[in-house]
Amino acid sequence: MNEIKEQSDINTPPSGGRGAIRAGIIGGAGYTGGEMLRILVNHPNVEIAFVNSKSNTGNYIYEVHTDLFGDTELKFTGDLSNDIDVLFLCVGHGDAKKFLAENEIPDHIKIIDLSQDFRLSQNSKLNNKSFVYGLPELNREAIKSAQNIANPGCFATCLQLGLLPLAASNNLHSEVHITATTGSTGAGQSPSATTHFTWRNDNLSIYKAFDHQHLGEIGQSLNQLQPDFGQTLNFVPYRGDYTRGIIASIYLDTDLSGDEAYKLYEDYYAAHPFTHVTKRNIDLKQVVNTNKCFIQIAKHGKKLLITSIIDNLTKGASGHAVQNMNLMFGLEETTGLRLKAIGF
Repeated sequence: MNEIKEQSDINTPPSGGRGAIRAGIIGGAGYTGGEMLRILVNHPNVEIAFVNSKSNTGNYIYEVHTDLFGDTELKFTGDLSNDIDVLFLCVGHGDAKKFLAENEIPDHIKIIDLSQDFRLSQNSKLNNKSFVYGLPELNREAIKSAQNIANPGCFATCLQLGLLPLAASNNLHSEVHITATTGSTGAGQSPSATTHFTWRNDNLSIYKAFDHQHLGEIGQSLNQLQPDFGQTLNFVPYRGDYTRGIIASIYLDTDLSGDEAYKLYEDYYAAHPFTHVTKRNIDLKQVVNTNKCFIQIAKHGKKLLITSIIDNLTKGASGHAVQNMNLMFGLEETTGLRLKAIGF
């Protein structure tokens, strides 16, 4: 195992008055790492202690995330520090478990993992560390007292928020049909044939139909609220011809009237500051660059249509992780996350 190094030799700003939450980021050069930096650099209660990236060690952060030029003089480091309060793992699937196996993280450091490695209950423990599934709209109280968080997936967040009120009221009794489209940033920063501009532009395609990896965590959460739910979740994901955001249409049979369903959703999310319910048409520009989820409710005959939209990099990843951090450290849930959408 590699012992985490002391604060000396790490390129960090001075601690100043302390009291701030000192944060470290592993995998800071990717999309979720960059989004994490954009949020934390302006968070009033956070001091970024270090940003780790093996491939960019010694480079200024703004040389990779060019929009941060003028916002920070931090450089990427290849070292780690134990002089932090929270560690964000912005790494690929499988890499978080590998990182924790190779590096001894002291117990005083809270961990928020953005990979899928610890999301399922059967995978939620590693050595002496246990991970709580970090969906505040489901597990807010458990998150507040958690030491380690498994941050939900982007599709999983969008779809669960569209279904939780039905499960909580024991109103999931039929198969669920889902079609959802995500922006290109959902595929990560490493280039591939399906993320290349000339392929993605003016194009649309289905992938992982009916067996997407996020179905496991969605089913787990629904069963947490409605243990007898065993119907099929029919999920067809699309790759979208745009950069960021997820729009999901979910429909199922229900005896609830449209007004009953709307009130059910309003009541469930009344205490949750980022999820908003409406009967009006919604579109992605309303939520892109924010930590919000908008849900539209409509009844068509016996079918209830639920439209759910989020930004896959904020509410679907890094903003969601900061929301969890706020809860873990006793801050107001929305601190540093009152972000404005781009209307045009």
